[in-house]
Amino acid sequence: MNREKSFGDYQEDGHIWITLSTGEYYPDVLPRACELYKPVLVTFGHLLESSHSSTNLFLEISETKPQWMRIQLYRVFRKYASPETPVEMLKKKSAAQSICDQFGYRFRPITEVQSKFKSRPMPDEALCAVLWEYKDRGKKGYDLTERLFNIVREQYSHLDIIGPERAGKDVILGELFGDYPKPDRPVDFVLINDGNPVAVGLTRYDSDRGGAQEDDRTGQYRDCASEILGYAESKGMNLKVIFLNDGPGLLLGSMWRDYAYIENSWDGKVKVVTLRMFSERITEDWLQS
Repeated sequence: MNREKSFGDYQEDGHIWITLSTGEYYPDVLPRACELYKPVLVTFGHLLESSHSSTNLFLEISETKPQWMRIQLYRVFRKYASPETPVEMLKKKSAAQSICDQFGYRFRPITEVQSKFKSRPMPDEALCAVLWEYKDRGKKGYDLTERLFNIVREQYSHLDIIGPERAGKDVILGELFGDYPKPDRPVDFVLINDGNPVAVGLTRYDSDRGGAQEDDRTGQYRDCASEILGYAESKGMNLKVIFLNDGPGLLLGSMWRDYAYIENSWDGKVKVVTLRMFSERITEDWLQS
């Protein structure tokens, strides 16, 4: 009997099994970046002129509407006044005062911020290019998920798929299974057959990954698979785990071997696939086995 190919068997020709997402060339992006972010820099300049301290500037930004503008202003503030403050923390409007209380003493003095800001042209091409990079962060992952949903709908007529097709709220396993032990566990998609979940999956596009990031990702996958399959076994459920990973990052370092090890550790209940492998490896026989 021929042994079914594992993820590791694809490694030698790995470059033909990955999907390359398109990108944008520099400096071609600059005209559009400056057009999009000039209003942000102008607004930041107005707030900066009327602020008597950097904490006051931060609090003024926290009251700015709409949300998109507020988030961009936070990003500009971080570059000029508080590079050590995590971006995600700055984006929490409700935490503005506590952030000032805890980190305000580290903000660059307002006079220095004003001087540095005035020394740059308007619009500042360099800063606009940096902000432009934020704009498409996550887009490659969204594109991957959208293509997965299309494949399932076109080629798996007997299956339903739920989850955020692009941006949106993850599937929370505590909402899918009322007694799930870690109720806030998020997954990217769930395959359903005749109303019953048959597989849960995570999707990631790796543009460039290595070192500690490799260890973090594979460790998270091992923990996730162990948790989901342990729950399924305790309930007598036939549930599989799919890790859909794609992109050139798979070819770097030990990523491919690490993923192959994870797949081989679960007695056929876990599969790691790229988008091009999906139809070949995620079969009805496997889902029902």
